[in-house]
Amino acid sequence: MRMPVDGSWIYKVLWIVVRVLGPLFCRLKVEGAEHVPPEGGCVLVCNHNMGPDYLLLGVSTPRQIYFMGKVEIFGYHPIIARVLMSAGVFPVQRGRQDKVALERAVELVRGGRLLGMYPEGTRSRTGQLQRGKSGAARIAMAANAPVIPAVVIDSAQVFKSPFRRPRVTVRFAEPLTWQGDVSDDPSAARAFTDWIMRSMAAMLPPEMRGVYAEADEGDAL
Repeated sequence: MRMPVDGSWIYKVLWIVVRVLGPLFCRLKVEGAEHVPPEGGCVLVCNHNMGPDYLLLGVSTPRQIYFMGKVEIFGYHPIIARVLMSAGVFPVQRGRQDKVALERAVELVRGGRLLGMYPEGTRSRTGQLQRGKSGAARIAMAANAPVIPAVVIDSAQVFKSPFRRPRVTVRFAEPLTWQGDVSDDPSAARAFTDWIMRSMAAMLPPEMRGVYAEADEGDAL
């Protein structure tokens, strides 16, 4: 995987560090990275396990990913806040609708950036896919941009058995574009979210599909 040419300097430094040190902790396999468009705004959605999903997804993608981060981490230290912002992370107030963060997200996508989101809203302690929230779908619909489903498999093993170098897989599916009503319609956002989550579930082993257990490989184009 080549270094993201659109990355900030701090993002590229972090990318190199993870690429160099990562093989000491896991054996990473990337499938379907060609489904990530080389340019243009889009929303990358992924399941969220108890492992270093941010890092694994970042080094598996040929573009810089912009993530939301809970606002609390920006208050730890000014240097940490500066590094995070330089790496493309911006604050979000979790647990409530943060209009400023949502507007920033839509602005990034409309500006041609790759926005990364975890539609489950929180980490899955069991590894099974949880019901998706509609934020990612709403942002994609507002920005008239495609959504790229992705999954990380067995990332939790990196923390459980770091020096046994567990196999971790990152998979990407073809972009999904909502063709229906793009107005602020909760039912449309819900339908798009369910489509996105089924596509993600179809890339997971059956035992990890959780509430989307009925999904099959045909849902991941």
